[in-house]
Amino acid sequence: MLRRRAILGSLGSALAVPALAQGWQPTRPIQCVVGFAPGGGTDLIARAIIEATQPLMPQPLVVVNRPGAGGTIAAQQVALAPPDGHTLIMGGGSESTSIPVFRQLPYDSRGGFRAVLRVMRQRLFILAKADGRFRTLPEALAAAREKPQAVSHGSSGNGSIYHAVFVVLEKRAGVELLHVPFNGGAPGLQALAAGQIDLMVAAPEEFRGMTDGGLLRPLAVCSAERAEAFADVPTLRELGHDVVLENMKGWQVPAGTPDAVVQGLHDRFRQGMQVASWRAFVERSGETDGYLDGPGFQQAMDRMQDAIAAAVRR
Repeated sequence: MLRRRAILGSLGSALAVPALAQGWQPTRPIQCVVGFAPGGGTDLIARAIIEATQPLMPQPLVVVNRPGAGGTIAAQQVALAPPDGHTLIMGGGSESTSIPVFRQLPYDSRGGFRAVLRVMRQRLFILAKADGRFRTLPEALAAAREKPQAVSHGSSGNGSIYHAVFVVLEKRAGVELLHVPFNGGAPGLQALAAGQIDLMVAAPEEFRGMTDGGLLRPLAVCSAERAEAFADVPTLRELGHDVVLENMKGWQVPAGTPDAVVQGLHDRFRQGMQVASWRAFVERSGETDGYLDGPGFQQAMDRMQDAIAAAVRR
C-alpha cells in the first residue's frame, strides 16, 4: 500500500508540471531584472507573467528592480551577467529600440542579448488634456506648423520610446514641437492633466484611469490598427502620417546563452501566458496577446530601432 501511494504521488507530481521533467533545469533562483521602478508599466507586466509562470518553475523567479537611465542601467547589468539562464531582463522598450539611436551605450542593444519571447505588445496613444486647447491631433500639428515649438510634448526622458514617437512624427508631419522630458511617464501625465504641456504619449494601463475620469483625451494611436478598447481613436496612418511604433515587453538573456536554456525559458513562460491570471491582466490592460518567439521578438525590435534611426537621420 505504501509503495502504491508513493508511485501515485510521483505520477501526480509529474502530471502537475510535466515540462519540469524535461530539458534544461535552473539550479538556483532566477533574477528577473526590471529597468524601472516598482509599480510602473514594465514592472507590472514582469510581475504578472512571473506570477503566472512561477508554478511551472523548479526555482523562484525573483524580481530585481534596477531603475535609471531609461532602463539602460539594468540592460548593462544583464549584458554582463553569466549566460546561464539565471539572469533575465524585461526588455523590448526604450533600452532596446530607441535610446541606442540617440546615444552611445555601454552594451550592444542587438548583439549583447538573446531574445527569449515577447509577452506584451503595448499600443501607444497620443493624449491631450480633455478640456485643453487641442481637441484633435490635426489641430495641434496645424498650430505647430504656424509657430514652431508653440506646441509642447512631454516624455519619460530623452531617447525614450515616448520621446521617439514625437521625433518620428515631427519628421513625417514636417513640424517642430517643444520637448519637455520628465523622469518617468507618470509625472508627464500629471503635467498634461494640469495643462503644463500640450501632448504626451502613454500606454493604456498608464492613462486609463485619467481618461475614464475625464482628465485626458486620446487623440491618436500609434499602431497600424485601431484599438478595440478605444475604437473611436484614429491611427496616425489614418490621419496621414506613416508612423507605426509600439512598446514591446519580453524576456531577454545575455548573448551566448545556450539554445537549450533559451528553449527551456521560452517554453515555461509560454505556458505561463496560457494561465488565467495572465490573460486577465492582458484584458485589464486593454492590450492583445503579444506573443512572439525569440527570433520574431528580435526582428520586431530591430525593425522599430531602424524606423526610429531613419527618422533621426532625416
